[in-house]
This record gives sequence, structure tokens and C-alpha cells, in this order.
Amino acid sequence: MIRIDAAWLAVEPMDMRAGPDTALARVVAVFGAAQPHHAYVFANARATRMKVLVHDGVGLWLAARRLHAGKFNWASSPQPSLPISTTQLGALVLGLPWQRVGHTGAITLV
Repeated sequence: MIRIDAAWLAVEPMDMRAGPDTALARVVAVFGAAQPHHAYVFANARATRMKVLVHDGVGLWLAARRLHAGKFNWASSPQPSLPISTTQLGALVLGLPWQRVGHTGAITLV
């Protein structure tokens, strides 16, 4: 299992033909650096494909996921990136509404 301590969501789309080196260059451009045990998540413009780059402290892991129907519930923000929890990352990869996972989905008034 790959250890992930923090996850970051890139708001702008990325070309899904990108390999590990291109994805790493994009991480450095958007996030400043690729930190060990951090996951960096990108999607294509239609949000039907996703790539996750993880620096495990020794090397890089690049995972891809493609949906055959529907699309990922992607964030829109004026900021180029958003921090997300590892629980939210798990929900996002499954195609679930990740914004409702954790404290952001709390019901405070009935």
C-alpha cells in the first residue's frame, strides 16, 4: 500500500497523455514541489479521466482512472489547487460526491 499523508486537487485540466515526467513537471508548476507521501490529483477537461501522482519518498507512482459513464465531480475554484483529505480522495476516486465527506458535509441545523 502506498502511504498518502495529504492530497491536493488541481483545478485546471491536464492532458491525460502525460506520463510520469510530464505529470511531475505539472505538479512542480502548480504546487511548487512534489512532497513525499503527497498525492496530486488531475483530471481532463471533461472530468471523465483522472490521474494521481504520488511521490513515495523514493520514486513516483502515477495512477490513472477512466469512467465509462458519467464524470468525476470536480471542483471549480479561483485557486489553482485545493487541499483535500485522504477520505475525500478515496470518495473522489470512486466517483462519489467527495465534497460531502468529512466536516464539509456536516449537518448543523435540523
